[in-house]
Amino acid sequence: MNQDSLHRGARRRPLPQLLATATLCLGLGLALAPLPSVAQARELPDFTELVERVGPSVVNIKTSEKARPAENPAMDEQMQEFLRRFGIPVPRRGAPRGGDDEAPTRRGLGSGFILSADGFVMTNAHVVDGADEVLVTLTDKREFKARVIGLDKRTDVAVVKIEATGLPQVRVGDSSRLKVGEWVMAIGSPFGFDNSVTAGIVSAKQRDTGDFLTFIQTDVAINPGNSGGPLLNMRGEVVGINSQIYSQSGGFMGISFAIPIDEAMRVSEQLRSGGRVQRGRIGVAIADLSKDVAEAIGLGKTAGALVQRIEAGSPAEKAGIEGGDVITKVDGKAIQSAAELRRAIAAIKPGSKATVQVFRRGSTKDLTVTVAELEADKPAKAAEPETKPAPGAAAALGLSLSEISEAQRKELKLRGGVLVDGVEGAAARAGLREGDIILSVDNVEVSSIKQLQTQLAKLEKAKLINLLVRRGDAVSFVLVKPAAR
Repeated sequence: MNQDSLHRGARRRPLPQLLATATLCLGLGLALAPLPSVAQARELPDFTELVERVGPSVVNIKTSEKARPAENPAMDEQMQEFLRRFGIPVPRRGAPRGGDDEAPTRRGLGSGFILSADGFVMTNAHVVDGADEVLVTLTDKREFKARVIGLDKRTDVAVVKIEATGLPQVRVGDSSRLKVGEWVMAIGSPFGFDNSVTAGIVSAKQRDTGDFLTFIQTDVAINPGNSGGPLLNMRGEVVGINSQIYSQSGGFMGISFAIPIDEAMRVSEQLRSGGRVQRGRIGVAIADLSKDVAEAIGLGKTAGALVQRIEAGSPAEKAGIEGGDVITKVDGKAIQSAAELRRAIAAIKPGSKATVQVFRRGSTKDLTVTVAELEADKPAKAAEPETKPAPGAAAALGLSLSEISEAQRKELKLRGGVLVDGVEGAAARAGLREGDIILSVDNVEVSSIKQLQTQLAKLEKAKLINLLVRRGDAVSFVLVKPAAR
């Protein structure tokens, strides 16, 4: 009951009755409950001290980049990135006329925070990726040109450096100590409005939306320009980097995602020391284990990662891992999912040995794997790809395909595969994307468009089509539901 309702109730009772009630309560030794407004107001969080203390450590980041061919110079980089992240098509134009001096300049906005007094600043990789110039503006209006020390697209973390000393730096917290329901605050530059403060609570932890890290979910208002800014706890410590939102409209809808600062700091340390991040790999294609499969093989639970394919000559092959194995532990730590296995292996320093426990034909076995280094993402397309419209069944699925040259296969370490140049219809609904490489159809490897078409033609018309697809360095199965053929 709030104060207004108490007042309304008081007006309905005659004064003698109220006095009698008060006298009775005192006579029985009972205290009247105080009005809650003042006490409750004191219990609500006060962010003013945090803003005064942390605000000077938060920076505005502006980037500029000359528009490249086939890009839209009318749309700034930050907005293009924002649209791409949430599946909104970005319109494109032809290349600008004239030389480089006449090329329009795209400008982007973002946020960041000062890691050290000598000018190291952390932000999102997508804020500075591809920028020809990066400008960092402090709250005292000083502006510095920054150089990009390194960026990691897989975690969306970047470190830039400005030439300054005695800067106010943030305090780094422990994101593992965050609790769901805990108050948090964000400072950034949404739409260019410097040092804007928003607040909310932690909605969920370890939200699994990426291959190499889990996210902190909050209801803190985040918009374009907030990217790279800090997420702070009530002690004024940075616990995350604001990176993404979930939106069906393009605007904030109450769900924001932040990169846990623990993972971001591990990435930043590698970027500062070597300019890049080293990650481990063992050379397996994996998937989550379904309940039916787990029961069928006698495992009894869906925890673990199912090995679907092993690269020739890979660390996994040398260690004796086989297709059909279920990896249940890495160095004694239980593995619950395929994504968790990728993160566990990626966190191991290349060249190190790891103990991998596998479940195989009813029993477990420990194998020692020498972890290799995960290579950077490489584009599958050549500079001038030859695109061929796919006739027959592939066209019916909405696929436009092209062959992969021997040079590309060697570079990407592929035995075969067919490159996806365009998707629509059933293929798009299934989640296939331009740039994917189809490795097999219904567990049969394909190395040409002709082989792919032949295999598709053998399948039943109404059957789900099982495609093994490579996207970047990850391999997964995509189930395509064909339309009536």
